[in-house]
Amino acid sequence: MLARLVRFALSACLAVGAFMHAHATALDVRLNEQVVMVPTANGTTLETTVFRPPGAGPFPLLVMNHGKQPGDPRLQPRDRFYYMSREFVRRGYAVMVPMRTGFSRSSGDYMDYGCNMTGNGYLQAMDLRAAIAYARSQDWIDGNRILVAGQSYGGLATLAAGAGSLPGVRGLINFAGGLRADGGDCQWKTALVEAFAAYGSRSTLPSLWFYGANDSYFNHELAGRLHQAYVAGGGQAQLVAYGAFKNDAHSMVGSRDGFAVWWPQARGFLQRLGMPTEEVVAIAEDAPIPRTDFAAVGDIDSVPFLRERGREAYRAFLAKATPRAFAVSASGAWSWAEEGEDPAGRVLKACQANSQQPCRLYAVDDYVVWNNDAAVPANVAGGERRETVDPGLTASLRGR
Repeated sequence: MLARLVRFALSACLAVGAFMHAHATALDVRLNEQVVMVPTANGTTLETTVFRPPGAGPFPLLVMNHGKQPGDPRLQPRDRFYYMSREFVRRGYAVMVPMRTGFSRSSGDYMDYGCNMTGNGYLQAMDLRAAIAYARSQDWIDGNRILVAGQSYGGLATLAAGAGSLPGVRGLINFAGGLRADGGDCQWKTALVEAFAAYGSRSTLPSLWFYGANDSYFNHELAGRLHQAYVAGGGQAQLVAYGAFKNDAHSMVGSRDGFAVWWPQARGFLQRLGMPTEEVVAIAEDAPIPRTDFAAVGDIDSVPFLRERGREAYRAFLAKATPRAFAVSASGAWSWAEEGEDPAGRVLKACQANSQQPCRLYAVDDYVVWNNDAAVPANVAGGERRETVDPGLTASLRGR
């Protein structure tokens, strides 16, 4: 019987922490980003982000699948996998990121089969199949050159979808795929191994897997067991067991810096599939936020407006991974953001939520951007905005 599993601790693409906030982000015109509602066979619709190169196509396609954040799936914001999507658009691909049933603005209710990991993967795979069928009906998609990938729960769903016929799909990429259950009596690791064995026994598609040494959900030992079970069942899988990535390898594919980890192996995999790998689309980069000579980034005493707790927060910020940003206001409010998409935009929004005075950026990455006449840069404020996933961490507080 289907049941919601509140006890499941799942990750979409983030380092787990107490301060995670959705934020609004403008659709990226450089990538022709849009949001469409994709119909499924059971009458639900899937909120789906689409990126595509300029022109009429037809384009090869990447379908990228999300994980599950802790809590109510309905509150999980729209996933974009922006950095990965951008690299594929550069190489002439269209990208679709469907939110599955019950997630974000997709209709229907999220359901699962409890500790039956095999069934959970198959259930989520139904939405993947719907997204692929929709894509193949579009004249701007090359229906015979499709790649399916997924992260965390989306990686499990990707392999489950590959356990059967997937017309037009040439290969699968699994980024830290799996499903974890904390609490209760679910032997989730054993159940995962059984699921991967079942998928491997029915799959005919080649697959490429990435698992990092410091993945907080699925370490190398478990990844090795999953791979062995999949291959023993008859599946084709290349396991890339890479080293530690920042604070948590589970978030690697959503990171700006993850490209250096996954692309070298993915490039060879795509070439073997006869899929494009060379850049054919020029995409303008965001203009960097200018540094100033106000102070050295490590000079804590120079940060204006901060009280004791704020200075402690700035000291903690200095140990965070890049990309990162720190904002302050004359009210004493502060906020920092680490990793994920648009940390400068996130940090200003979080700071402003706690301040009646305007918040401004103080530091970005490894340098100070503060000056007495600075305004909020145009590329981190204003414009029509829609919700998107925040795969990084953001913390803020009104100063006291």
